[in-house]
Amino acid sequence: MRRLSESGSATVELLVLTPVLFGFFVLALIFGRVAHAREVVAEAARAGAATAVVLPNPAAGSYGAIVAAADNVANGSHTCSNLLVLTNTSNFVDGGGVTVAVRCTVHLSDLVFWGLPGTTTVTAVASAPVDPYRMAP
Repeated sequence: MRRLSESGSATVELLVLTPVLFGFFVLALIFGRVAHAREVVAEAARAGAATAVVLPNPAAGSYGAIVAAADNVANGSHTCSNLLVLTNTSNFVDGGGVTVAVRCTVHLSDLVFWGLPGTTTVTAVASAPVDPYRMAP
């Protein structure tokens, strides 16, 4: 029996596995981008809620939450666009609470050289109890 030559099999394996490995690399980049954006948005919602509850009235609390959340997103990530901050101060009394929702769009087109189509939306909600010792109006 004659044995078949295995020369060139490593080249074929490399040609088959390279696109698969590159695909896993791109998926890791996508998941990393989205995970980082989720962390930034969650921290922005928390910062907005924490800021709102120490301010003297609902209007100031709502404005402070928007500023704090936007500042947090601007400093923490270049991946978020179309930022939306919603503040619920309807229960802004001693013993009540404030809820802040932050939403942004994450673009995936700048991850690899040819650009990936699509975006994803990341949302986070945080609540905090109103500080009874907040600044007096």
